Amino acid sequence: MSMEIFDVAASGMMAQRVKLDTIASNIANINTTRQADGSKIPYIKKNVTFRALYEDSFSRGPANFSANSANARFDPSTGKMLIHSGIALNQGTVAQGVEVDAIYEESKNAIKTVYDPSHPDADENGYVDLPNINIVEEMVGMVSASKAYEANATVAENVKTMINSALEI
Repeated sequence: MSMEIFDVAASGMMAQRVKLDTIASNIANINTTRQADGSKIPYIKKNVTFRALYEDSFSRGPANFSANSANARFDPSTGKMLIHSGIALNQGTVAQGVEVDAIYEESKNAIKTVYDPSHPDADENGYVDLPNINIVEEMVGMVSASKAYEANATVAENVKTMINSALEI
């Protein structure tokens, strides 16, 4: 069981590393007005999405949940059956980790136009197309991803400490 916890923590750390790399790329290209081939198309901000990994593919999502399913729980405070809309909490269907689902380019409001007639890529009216990257949003994402990475590293360290303590008994 403890080795599975290491796998979950490691998958979280790897996913957050990809997110940090993507954010770093966005920040590094905040003023990029051309593609690598020289075309006058600005850099497009990239985002990362994650998805949970499950032991078997049939255990995800709210499909076929009923009051008799493994996800149904009785809530004594309301007297009602609660049906979880996520994963089952037993029968081996708990998430086994996380992975990067996609790295995609932002499509909505991806480019902003600014007036800078001195810029070498300015059009005849003095306007330049730049990536619509907000440095504050990127920094918040970076702090969030680094804290999530740190939390996964702490989980792995705590499991290691517990295993060492158990071996000393």
